[in-house]
Amino acid sequence: MLNILGTLFIGLIVGFIARAIKPGDDKLGWIMTALLGVAGSFLATYIGVAMHWYQQGEAAGWIASVIGAIVILFIYGLIRRKA
Repeated sequence: MLNILGTLFIGLIVGFIARAIKPGDDKLGWIMTALLGVAGSFLATYIGVAMHWYQQGEAAGWIASVIGAIVILFIYGLIRRKA
């Protein structure tokens, strides 16, 4: 239980950092920001394992997680603009 709360807290921080770095008005709430950060961490971990930067089961670092969250935020903005 504590691991899940820790992951969501780190995801919230990563999501806030990604929203602060990427310019534009992203109208996301707290929950979407946390999900954005967690998804960015998973994306960074998946790409890192695929590129052999990380070992299987090793989590991505802070910088990679923020970059993954920015990529997801950019894709979200493109999809939202078309809708």
